[in-house]
Amino acid sequence: MPPRRLALGLILLAPLAACQSRGPLATAQNDEAAWYTGTMPDKPFDVPLVDTARLDPKYRRQVVRYTGPEKPGTIVVDIDARQLALVQEDGTALQYGVGVGKLGFSWKGQARVGRKGTWPDWRPTTTMVSLNPDLPRTLKGGVDNPLGARALYLYQGSRDILFRIHGTNEPWSIGEQMSSGCVRMLNEDIVDLYERVPVGATVLIKRNGKYRV
Repeated sequence: MPPRRLALGLILLAPLAACQSRGPLATAQNDEAAWYTGTMPDKPFDVPLVDTARLDPKYRRQVVRYTGPEKPGTIVVDIDARQLALVQEDGTALQYGVGVGKLGFSWKGQARVGRKGTWPDWRPTTTMVSLNPDLPRTLKGGVDNPLGARALYLYQGSRDILFRIHGTNEPWSIGEQMSSGCVRMLNEDIVDLYERVPVGATVLIKRNGKYRV
């Protein structure tokens, strides 16, 4: 089985996977090549670049006016809008489109970026392995990996809460409820965010215009 189809198959087999894919894939897969316009140099893999003209304009990376009370450097994920904002110092924010899953609707409180990963490996949880013993214990990082080119691992205190902000090899899922708990971004967007955000950055989740605390 080709690596991409293997990766997608493994995701669909794992109903309790952190950051798993959800939703109809067949139509999008058939049109997959049309989503890409080239690559951006990166190591050890080049980053596939998406034709952002295929996205609703509100999900394209852009600078927007921001009047919230958060300190510069704070990441604010608006679940309803399917947008992530990185607060800047000049009354603006860098805004990115995201895909968010059902568990993202239930996450409450404040988190922080506990660690960062470049072309991260994907590891199934113990629960996933118990339900699907044939799952590999590790899927190495790469273009076909469901975590994409970068991942920000979210912690509360010293505890990894198993939520990630990460890239995706399914750009058609941006703006949708697709991932089981995690926040997914275009690979070129997570690379951009990764370079701007240090370990320790605050992450807040907003729903219905209010923070889930």
